[in-house]
Amino acid sequence: MSKSDTSSGTTHFGYKEVPVDTKADLVRGVFDSVATRYDIMNDLMSAGMHRLWKRHTIEQAGLRAGHCVLDLAGGTGDLARAFARRVGATGHVVLADINAAMLEQGRRRLVDAGVAGNLSIAQVDAQNLPFADGCFDRIAIAFGLRNVTDKAAALRSMYRVLKPGGKLLILEFSTPVDAIRPVYDLYSFQVLPVIGKYIADDEDSYRYLAESIRVHPDQETLLGMMQEAGFERCTYRNLAGGIVALHAGYRI
Repeated sequence: MSKSDTSSGTTHFGYKEVPVDTKADLVRGVFDSVATRYDIMNDLMSAGMHRLWKRHTIEQAGLRAGHCVLDLAGGTGDLARAFARRVGATGHVVLADINAAMLEQGRRRLVDAGVAGNLSIAQVDAQNLPFADGCFDRIAIAFGLRNVTDKAAALRSMYRVLKPGGKLLILEFSTPVDAIRPVYDLYSFQVLPVIGKYIADDEDSYRYLAESIRVHPDQETLLGMMQEAGFERCTYRNLAGGIVALHAGYRI
């Protein structure tokens, strides 16, 4: 699958072609709709596997006390909570998302979990991060990059705010191996929207989520995009047969 091209003035919103300047609002509408049930739906959609994938991402971050971490598109804050515990009182975590409804859910959950002193919340656009150059030791974006309109711009922005020696981790749905693709497609387009309809009362949003995965760059394409943005020592590891992939790269 080729990387998305916004030079024509249009971009993907699921399988639809929409004007570039409308996608952010369309995506915002999806996550406004699903925010209060987002974590429940993730458990149902992945049979709880998303928790293992995120745990693997946390381990691969290699966090140390005092690190400054950006949890981008962090939504309801499950990664931010784990990061905050690992960087300790001398470190800091920024939970960032473009969607206010998702951040409100994250804020509530973090308060309930007693996470406060070393964590802040920011509503940001990944394509134009409002942070100083070289201020983060680690950046993680989990299941969020595919919703960004201009992924290349977002990768460049992440590179800019990462410290030399810092690491980027991208956890995202990707392209599964051929052996499991027919079953995966059946689940995504026949089962998932029905779950969305009865659990979240929102069939269309979950149909979009399934479609957004199919138009997201595959593993090798995303790897190349990271390298084009300046990242070095870029790698990826397939999880669950490529249904999900964890990409990593460094600013050297």
